[in-house]
Amino acid sequence: MNDLTPIQKEIATALEQLKEKSLITEAILAKKVRENAKIQGKNKAGICLKDLEVCIEYLAENSQLQFALHLNSANDILIKKEDEWKLLESNGQSGLQKKRRQSSEKSISVLTNGDLRRKSTGGKAAKKRTDRKKMDYRDFEEE
Repeated sequence: MNDLTPIQKEIATALEQLKEKSLITEAILAKKVRENAKIQGKNKAGICLKDLEVCIEYLAENSQLQFALHLNSANDILIKKEDEWKLLESNGQSGLQKKRRQSSEKSISVLTNGDLRRKSTGGKAAKKRTDRKKMDYRDFEEE
């Protein structure tokens, strides 16, 4: 897994953990990635198609796990366990679906390496100031 980015490593790990399922939806995979990486928030975040394609290819070559990618009519990624690994094609009907998905990723939230960095640095949650200190102008002594 040396040639994978941190988020791709998390996706590959989640796919290996879910290998018993014959169909994995994007939502289930994203939930597993968030759970494994202990990412708080981004509950509606999806998986970037490019990252997923790299992971599918990597697993096929290194773990003999064969998955095929599909898109449903709602533009959600479906990962099916099959005899041969297959990515979305760049031409024909699948090519149009792939372009549609990639353009929609610009407006939807996807899990990124930045989410893992924020988690690993232990970023502190912003504190809300509940106890505001107000200065009383009457307390000032003029010199």
